Amino acid sequence: MDIMGIVMATVVVAAVGLLIGLFLGFAGIKFRVEVDEKEEAVLNALPGNNCGGCGFPGCSGLAAAIAKGEAAVGTCPVGGDVVAKHIAQIMGVEAGDAVKKVAYVKCQGDCDKTKQDYDYTGAKDCNMLSFVPNGGPKTCNYGCLGFGSCVKACPFDAIHVMDGVAVVDKEACKACGKCVEACPKHLIELIPYDARYVVACSSKDKGPAVMKGCSVGCIGCSLCVKNCPNGAVTVESFLSRIDQEKCVGCGACMEKCPKKSIVEH
Repeated sequence: MDIMGIVMATVVVAAVGLLIGLFLGFAGIKFRVEVDEKEEAVLNALPGNNCGGCGFPGCSGLAAAIAKGEAAVGTCPVGGDVVAKHIAQIMGVEAGDAVKKVAYVKCQGDCDKTKQDYDYTGAKDCNMLSFVPNGGPKTCNYGCLGFGSCVKACPFDAIHVMDGVAVVDKEACKACGKCVEACPKHLIELIPYDARYVVACSSKDKGPAVMKGCSVGCIGCSLCVKNCPNGAVTVESFLSRIDQEKCVGCGACMEKCPKKSIVEH
């Protein structure tokens, strides 16, 4: 190839590169998406876990919603009160007092306290047990299955199966709600971090049926209701429930519970 051919090839390549550069520059200006500075600031303030516990598709989705006024500044369950106050400053609003929550497994039917109808040797997955007799080997059809679907779902390593029952580490829990969604028995609930007493049972069977399967199951006797001085305890479908907003932490319900179904949190 002579020198003129090389020069022409270089000129052509340079011209093509220039045209492409001009086209990309024009396209960047033409199709530029305006960035909301508040949205960017909110996104930077969020913890970045992208856990989805807020109900939005990741932290960017929540940041956009907050910037548009479609979500409260305290919507992020992972960031808690500190992040809420930071975002409130960015948005120029009052944060209010956020109630810190944690997940709680409403069952204490471990291997020593519950009975089993048969030995199960199938897949170690809670969701799979909906296809086996009685929904699992435990006599109580409302109890924790103990195969850790919630453990796999938790992005913070805050829940573990101990002696056949899932237990939440309240200090590690960020209340993202992933375990709540994962539990096929609907045993996990988000409760206030500072809740003093909780009902550690989910059985809606009548008392005699409960006692056949679990030594610590709620039998719906209503002694907790009768002894609560603030009307914070009720019994619905043979199961006690504590209204944490009314509870003052006196402990009378736990003291009077004959089955020890109410425990300190």
